[in-house]
Amino acid sequence: MIDWVSDLLFWIVFGSILFSLRGQRIFWTVGALGLLLLFNQFFTPGFFRIQVLEGHLYGSRIDVLNQGAKVMLLSLGMVLVIATGGVDLSVGAVMAIAAAVSSRLLVTEHQPAGISIAAALVVSTLAGAWNGVLVAGFEIQPIVATLVLMVAGRGLAQLITEGQIINFLDPTMVYLGNGHLFAFPFTLTLVLFMLGAAFFFVRRTALGLFIESVGDNAEASRYTGINAKQVKFLVYTFSGFCAGLAGLVACSNIKSADANNIGLYLELDAILAVVVGGTSLQGGRFYLAGALIGGLFIQTLTTTLYARNVSSDISPVPKALAIIAVCLFQSESFRTRLSRLSRPFERILRPFIQPVRKPITMISHDSPKR
Repeated sequence: MIDWVSDLLFWIVFGSILFSLRGQRIFWTVGALGLLLLFNQFFTPGFFRIQVLEGHLYGSRIDVLNQGAKVMLLSLGMVLVIATGGVDLSVGAVMAIAAAVSSRLLVTEHQPAGISIAAALVVSTLAGAWNGVLVAGFEIQPIVATLVLMVAGRGLAQLITEGQIINFLDPTMVYLGNGHLFAFPFTLTLVLFMLGAAFFFVRRTALGLFIESVGDNAEASRYTGINAKQVKFLVYTFSGFCAGLAGLVACSNIKSADANNIGLYLELDAILAVVVGGTSLQGGRFYLAGALIGGLFIQTLTTTLYARNVSSDISPVPKALAIIAVCLFQSESFRTRLSRLSRPFERILRPFIQPVRKPITMISHDSPKR
C-alpha cells in the first residue's frame, strides 16, 4: 500500500512538471523520460522500489541518479562548448587522465586525498585549456583539435599509470562516487552544485549572452566588441574541469583507475544528452537544465536496456532509435508533417468520436400554454 501511494505521488508530481513545460522544447525530452519510467513501472519488477538502509536511499531510480552523474557532469561542460558552435570529443580521455593522476598520487606517491583530487582537477582543467588554445588561438576546427587529445589522452593516462590498474581504498576518494549526503548519493550534490555554478555565470552575468552571440555569429560578435576567442577558451576550459570531476567520480565508483575503460565512449553520450536536451549543434541558444534531463534520459534508457537483459553489443541499436525518435518530435517541421498525415484518419474516425447531439425543440412564446 505504501509503495502504491509513493508511486502515485511521484506520478502526480511528474505529471505536474510535464504539464508546466507544455509548449517548451524540453517538453518532449521530459515526456520521453516519463514514457521510459512508465514502461519500467509495469514491466521492470522492483524498478520503483526504494529502500532506506542506515539512513541512505537505495533503489533503481537512485542508481540512475548516481550512475548518470558522470554523463550529466560532462553534458554541463559540453552544452556550453556546443553553444559556441564547437564540440569536445576529448572529455572521455580527460576523465581517464584525471583518474590516473589522482590514483597515482594517492597510491604510488602516498599523497593525501585532497592533494590528489586537486591535482587531478588542475590537470584536467589544463587539458581543457589546451583544447581552447587550439580552437580559439590557432583556429583549428574543434572536431580536429579535440580529436587530438581524444586519441593521445588515453595513451597519456596509460603512461601515468604505467599500464596498470591502480586500486585504492582511501575513504575520501571512495566517498566521491559512493558516499551519501542527506540520504542521497553525493554525486547528485556535485551535479546540483555544478549546475548552480554554471547557471549563475551564464544567466546572472553577461557570459551567457556572449556564448550565445558567439555561437550565432562569431564574426559579428567580434565587431560588437565581444572577445570571441576568450569566450571559446573559457568554455573549453570549463568542459575540461567538468570532465575531470566526472573522471574522479568514475574511478571512485569502481575504486580504481582503469585508463582503458574509464570514460570510454561517454563523450558520445554527453553530445547526445545535449542534443536531446534541446540544444542545437549549430550553436547559439543553449539549455543547461535540458542537458541534465538529456543525461538523465540517456542513463535511464541504458538502465532499462540492461534490466531487460539486452546485450551491451546490441543495446546501441534501440538506444539510437529512441534518441532519433525524441529528436524528431522536437522538430516542429516533423510534427507538422505528422499532423498532416494523420488528418485522413481523423476524418474517418470523426463520426465515431463526435458526441451524439439531441435535437433541440424550439418553443414559440406565442404558443398557448397548457
